[in-house]
Amino acid sequence: MNKDSRASCGPVEGRLAGKIALITGVGSGQGREVALLFAKAGALVIGCDINADGLAGTQDLARDMGVTLDLSVVDAADEAKVTSWADATAERYGGIDVLYNNGAGVHFAPFADMTLDQWHDTLRMELDTVFIPSRAVWRHMIARGGGSIVNIASIAGMRGSEVIGTAGPAAHATGKSGVIGFTRQLATEGAPHWIRVNAISPGPIFTPAVEQVVASSPEFRRMFDGMSMLSRFGFPIDVAYTGLFLASDESAFVTGANLTVDGGTTARTGASFLR
Repeated sequence: MNKDSRASCGPVEGRLAGKIALITGVGSGQGREVALLFAKAGALVIGCDINADGLAGTQDLARDMGVTLDLSVVDAADEAKVTSWADATAERYGGIDVLYNNGAGVHFAPFADMTLDQWHDTLRMELDTVFIPSRAVWRHMIARGGGSIVNIASIAGMRGSEVIGTAGPAAHATGKSGVIGFTRQLATEGAPHWIRVNAISPGPIFTPAVEQVVASSPEFRRMFDGMSMLSRFGFPIDVAYTGLFLASDESAFVTGANLTVDGGTTARTGASFLR
């Protein structure tokens, strides 16, 4: 999927050497790409997902690459399991340096058709999955003398989106707006402890889930292809390299930021659907 020669690339070896990194949602897509890249950069990666088959696929890829991942089936919205997972990691490896909050879920529906259950479940999957792991690692990062938390938001949390078919993003937009606001507040409270907290807002990123929608909806494909200023859509590796920067000591003076990885989508008004 990352076959475009203009996808993000560059040397990674040693950039996270000695870092203990927890990553949620590593069973596919962006989370899988981040886990593999962080491990290649020298981090000890402890990853989780709710999908055991997805974790097995990620582990197979890691084995082929010659890197090691410590993977577990954990729901990032389950407070007890996430707390145990973080505590066990800190005890086993001596601390936690990085938390990458990638795990999430969503229900899409036009606002007029969205149920209260869909609304509540989306907010749980997009906010609790950031709040719970962050709280679980907080005291460990304080004990460590600092750390980096990276939250995956979305450009949907920054601007309204056209409803195409049944893909109404009201709950998704609200959840990701919350992630951005939470990031800024947590950065403020983490600063005295040298805990940096930043968000990444991806735009048109071609993941397996998006591929299914693109294949089934010509209208969505036209919109997706026209979002970026650049002559391509994004790949999970584009997001992963941004996460690598934020997790590393290269970004030691960056906190409270929301970095867009969207090919310039949010920097302009309108979009070209003619490509």
